[in-house]
Amino acid sequence: MSPDKFSDITPVNARKTDVFDVFDFKHYIGPNPYLETGAIVFRFALTGYKEPLPLEDYVAAIAPYYPTIRDAKPESLAQLFAQTALEVTKLDMGLHCQKWSFKTKDSIALIATESIHEPTSYGAVYAVWDWFESISVDQPFNIQTQIQDLQTRFRRSVYGGPTVYALLRSARQKGIPAFYLSDEGLMQYGYGKNLVRGVATTFDSDSHLDSDFTTRKDDCKAFLSTLGFPVPRGAIVSTFGEAVKAAYKVGYPVAVKPVVGHKGIGVTADIQDEDELQFAFDRAVEAHSDDRFIAVIVEQNISGLDHRLLCINGKFVAATQRESASVTGDGRSTIAELIDLENTKPERLDTPTSPLGKIITDDSLKRFLQEQDLTLNDVLASGRSVYLRKVANLSSGGVSVDATSIVHPDNIMLAQDVAQHFRLVCLGIDVLTSDISRSWKEGNFGIIEINSAPGVYMHLRPAVGESVDVASKILETFFTSGINSRIPIVTFNDITVKELRELVDHILSQHPNLTIGAACRNGVFVNRAEKSLSGDYNTKIQSLLRNPKLDLLIAEYDGTILEREGCFYDSSNIVILDAPTESELTLTHQLAADGRIVIKDGETVSVRSEGLVEQSQLGAEESFSRVYWKEVLAIL
Repeated sequence: MSPDKFSDITPVNARKTDVFDVFDFKHYIGPNPYLETGAIVFRFALTGYKEPLPLEDYVAAIAPYYPTIRDAKPESLAQLFAQTALEVTKLDMGLHCQKWSFKTKDSIALIATESIHEPTSYGAVYAVWDWFESISVDQPFNIQTQIQDLQTRFRRSVYGGPTVYALLRSARQKGIPAFYLSDEGLMQYGYGKNLVRGVATTFDSDSHLDSDFTTRKDDCKAFLSTLGFPVPRGAIVSTFGEAVKAAYKVGYPVAVKPVVGHKGIGVTADIQDEDELQFAFDRAVEAHSDDRFIAVIVEQNISGLDHRLLCINGKFVAATQRESASVTGDGRSTIAELIDLENTKPERLDTPTSPLGKIITDDSLKRFLQEQDLTLNDVLASGRSVYLRKVANLSSGGVSVDATSIVHPDNIMLAQDVAQHFRLVCLGIDVLTSDISRSWKEGNFGIIEINSAPGVYMHLRPAVGESVDVASKILETFFTSGINSRIPIVTFNDITVKELRELVDHILSQHPNLTIGAACRNGVFVNRAEKSLSGDYNTKIQSLLRNPKLDLLIAEYDGTILEREGCFYDSSNIVILDAPTESELTLTHQLAADGRIVIKDGETVSVRSEGLVEQSQLGAEESFSRVYWKEVLAIL
């Protein structure tokens, strides 16, 4: 449906108790006739059953949660609804949703708000609808509870992991296309021959052999020891009896962890005796990821502070000191109550943009309290601080402290020397030392393990200290700018299969080594071969841009496709339009920096580039295709 005809649809969802109706939802993954980004689009109207309150009453109720609403000075209920929906869509997590639009005609408003994740965008709009209805009848409404539910939903989505979201946000800022490949469970950055695919901080350029090797902690530790790197002495055991012998040989205190694991799960440090060893061994076995064969590491415990040194493409970029979770007494509350209170802090939302996770109460925490002659039911004296774990796991509520600026040069060189032995874009090196600003050569320094898929959010938003933009550094490994993450794209609003084939043949006659993806309503091609791709139109476009050999994309987006699905990509190098509709003219808004627009209106052809317009008349023997052939060849 054309953007100027949205008022033809009447409300359908309203109950007789409602003041407002929100209906006719549509979600777009990319640019569309209503917004130049992915968006949720819907219609907003009064039901006519009940009169709304004055606009100021709604603003007064919403502004305490979102003060910017009052500053924006909305002029209508529809505009206020759009602005509020956008704020709620950010989920109190600072999600990169900034754009919105609305258009009103005949008392019905068409609203579009920027969207990252379809289900949470729908949920945000419905939450605002309920909020407006509650305000109308002077009933309390807890928008924060609604947002917390949506945060959980987003957290479980493909974009909800802190590392993926950080890379997604950084890609957006740099103009690098990024999208999820659902069939493969991978993120893709860039198009065609310039694409990179990956899962979090693991990418298709990584050596899968090296990646697998880092998960085998025993072999990896032996390898590092052979190379002369400082690693703690230890042994691999499969029974508690073997663990006792290993601990005796190494000497207490020892540390225990599963051979294969992640996020510090099943790791116990500073084990002082056989009783503690039994608990630690059972915990490591429970966390073991391979049920077929139990393999647990018992190794020398190195006293000191836990640090993560991050290398990208073999270069040191950031360091984080990780401290165990703790609580401080107030003289009234139990430790359990203090933990609950700590977990309510905004910085512990456990979202992709929160610096701290929830403190997890489990057997390991209870046991460590017991070693301090404490239980969860004890009341701490005012001002007394108690650590809750021996191991500083961020996933269990630990605190991250940026230490990048204080790392000793010898330790930086050590980290880079380790990284140089692995063909991995990202490598996290976990070390224990009493002082990271002192050289490892002075002793009391040990490499505990290395990680081939390190999380990065601890560096982006530490609980204490300065942020290090490691997501940008990762993407800069592949792309020096957003431009070189892309391939040339030519977009038509109307082209037949015959014309498309002729254009591809003409290009290949001049550039025979190119791989060209081409799509129109009636066919999809790679060079001269027609492809039977499944899915909707945008899925077919994605499949073409997923081709790692693709040099050029040619695609048709007529008004019907744009209104039904939107455009998959966000930028064209050339837009070629023949008598365009209003919807099709939105394609001109998505132009590369040096892009060109070719528009045919009757026999007049206009070529626009860098603010200049050249007009010409088609001669009797001249076809429109000859005009745009020249323009397309110019970008190759």
